[in-house]
Amino acid sequence: MRWRTLLLQCCFLLVTCLLTALEAVPIDIDKTKVKNNPPVDSAKIEPPDTGLYYDEYLKQVIDVLETDNHFREKLQKADIEEIKSGRLSKELDLVSHHVRTKLDELKRQEVARLRMLIKAKLDSLQDTGIDHHALLKQFDHLNHLNPDKFESTDLDMLIKAATSDLEHYDKTRHEEFKKYEMMKEHERREYLKTLNEEKRKEEESKFEEMKKKHENHPKVNHPGSKDQLKEVWEETDGLDPNDFDPKTFFKLHDVNNDGFLDEQELEALFTKELEKVYDPKNEEDDMVEMEEERLRMREHVMNEVDANKDRLVTLEEFLKATEKKEFLEPDSWETLDQQQFFTEEELKEYENLISLQENELKKKADELQKQKEELQRQHDQLEAQKLEYHQVV
Repeated sequence: MRWRTLLLQCCFLLVTCLLTALEAVPIDIDKTKVKNNPPVDSAKIEPPDTGLYYDEYLKQVIDVLETDNHFREKLQKADIEEIKSGRLSKELDLVSHHVRTKLDELKRQEVARLRMLIKAKLDSLQDTGIDHHALLKQFDHLNHLNPDKFESTDLDMLIKAATSDLEHYDKTRHEEFKKYEMMKEHERREYLKTLNEEKRKEEESKFEEMKKKHENHPKVNHPGSKDQLKEVWEETDGLDPNDFDPKTFFKLHDVNNDGFLDEQELEALFTKELEKVYDPKNEEDDMVEMEEERLRMREHVMNEVDANKDRLVTLEEFLKATEKKEFLEPDSWETLDQQQFFTEEELKEYENLISLQENELKKKADELQKQKEELQRQHDQLEAQKLEYHQVV
């Protein structure tokens, strides 16, 4: 299912074939040495959430395009540049009428969804006179000028929008993690301000103790190194470390058998390393930090191994990486507990931003309270008039 994998990970950017029957390199594996893992049913593998606000629409478009034989044949022969340039989008004009009808319906549903979101947002601001046509311009994953028909322009826009958004997705996750860490430190310091001197010292001491406890973990192997992969080979796959073979390893961890190691399959390889540092049962271990560590490991391996930058690792790329010096003699890997996420200046700037936001919220809350009081006054006045009217009657 490479078509689905590629579209949902790099959204058409890297789709060079659809459901191509890529023959894996024949490898003899001693079945008696491999742990009994349940067989993977490719039909049940759910595509990962891309994190895009139009994720569901993207998945539905993919599902429909997969049903057209002509489009699938063109994808088998297409290269990355043909997809990126938009030439492949022109093939949409040749798909069956049934497929086009389904795509039209999907687009109408997506436009209706976006209009509803816009209306809900503007209603909350008590705006009237909504110009849906103008407001739809802010969405660049579809052609708003023709809300009823899915055209080649729509496919081209979906490709480019998703490609651009996903290229910045990891960066956004890193920024969100940094904010998370600053907020954690901000709340810790604010809590310390509420304590007396004795309690404050106790909390500070406990904080340092927890920090040292977290840092006291086994050595973490460099992600993607021979030592790291051999550990997975031995402890996860249940194979003899002396029999380590890169081709066999690749085959074992290409879970969906599409001939590639995608980002999710790569991240799964780091679980053993992460377990050395993080345990959900330990108070000192933060699972949000664990996921950031996993993301860093995956990015590092992709930068080292993914030669054509298509966010997928082929067997050829994988084998070439195992011949490098870095694979055999890697540098030590610095975990997050060895790094500083932000400076004092950045924290101060962030705290100032929080203060401004809190003041703004307080201002709005005060305004709402005044409106409530005014409405209550009017209600009481109307009730008094109503009572007076009934008395007169």
